[in-house]
Amino acid sequence: MTSNKSLNDRRIAATPRGVGVGTAIYADRAENAEIWDVEGRRFIDFAGGIAVLNTGHRNPIVMERVNEQLARFTHTCYQVVPYTAYVELAERLNELAPGKSPKKTLFVTTGAEAVENAVKIARAHTGRPGVIAFSGGFHGRTHMTMGLTGKVVPYKKGFGPFPGEIYHLPFPMPPHGVTVEDTFDAMDRLFKADIDPSRVAAIIIEPVQGEGGFYIAPKELIQRLREVCDAHGIVLIADEIQTGFGRTGKLFAIEHSGVEPDLITTAKSLAGGFPLAGVIGKAEIMDAPEPGGLGGTYGGSPVGCAAALGVLEAIEKGKLLERSTEIGKRITGRINRIAERNDVLPIGDIRNLGGMIAFELVKSRGGNEPDADAAKALCARALDNGLVLLSCGVYGNTIRILVPLTAEDRLIDEGMDMIEKSLTELSAGRAAAE
Repeated sequence: MTSNKSLNDRRIAATPRGVGVGTAIYADRAENAEIWDVEGRRFIDFAGGIAVLNTGHRNPIVMERVNEQLARFTHTCYQVVPYTAYVELAERLNELAPGKSPKKTLFVTTGAEAVENAVKIARAHTGRPGVIAFSGGFHGRTHMTMGLTGKVVPYKKGFGPFPGEIYHLPFPMPPHGVTVEDTFDAMDRLFKADIDPSRVAAIIIEPVQGEGGFYIAPKELIQRLREVCDAHGIVLIADEIQTGFGRTGKLFAIEHSGVEPDLITTAKSLAGGFPLAGVIGKAEIMDAPEPGGLGGTYGGSPVGCAAALGVLEAIEKGKLLERSTEIGKRITGRINRIAERNDVLPIGDIRNLGGMIAFELVKSRGGNEPDADAAKALCARALDNGLVLLSCGVYGNTIRILVPLTAEDRLIDEGMDMIEKSLTELSAGRAAAE
């Protein structure tokens, strides 16, 4: 029998260490919110492929669409011989994107590629070079998107220098004393000291920071950014790669703010596990690049577009926007009850927007000092107990929950039981060591 250990030994010998792997289990099969490894052990999936599987592993509606497409053709290159699925999906997303402005949509392959193209489009539209992003933000691993990303380790270390004309503002983090006013004070200084707003092409923001720690952008922040962009002719880009497609209880998280962005980047759960990404935006901005200026050999894969049409159908039929809100209430309620116990590792701030849920581990009960070691230990212990769980955050102490929105209550409760058990075991171990 193939074992996890033997595969891990082969991985270490065959692949570079720079491709970090969070677990030492190797997937054999998966259904909805469960994974079985090559040794036959079952795991509940609270990671969802890092927010790729909002509609679950192998969603039947998605798989039906994919199989139909596979039986017809797998690739022509859209720029050579176009096809219906690309156009149909673009039409659907143009209708669903927030705001009343006419929209157009470009499809590419990865989230980083979507962000790169959004920046290209913004620069073509404005004729300006500057881009403003936020500390703690994550936008990808290409050279441009590393520059935009506001976290050094592990994403930027050793890879510089990065493209010029990229600037960062502090992102509001109430548990750690960073406010909306801090953000705009920093913007005022930026415009006085580093770049005139007339040279800024775009401001890019995640409505909820992903890798940065699941900090939710306050409505006031988004609304004031919209005002700044309108005043100076700057393109506002909402990076919805991790927050999109129902994760927060809306199709796009930016909808919670009531603001219409100029461009939206999307990927991850767009195609339910198949590689597809896109840029959705106001038509007059999307049309700024010259013909041939946008595209890519695999961009808008026919299989990926078919999968994405299945995702939209699954979200509608399964009422997954409402389900996301229900899951958020169920899980945060449970975390709050766990946090009241004295025999678990100390839990600090608990936050969610719909089914995008996080809690921080801190060094003392009632305190606010981040405990990254505890977060790392919890993910490892949870895996031992049968749960795939992820940490994140600038301080490395945030536990994020991205369970598929199709997961049943019983399975969610079982996963939360595993978190509670793991927190209790780690607390007991810490007490014994002291």
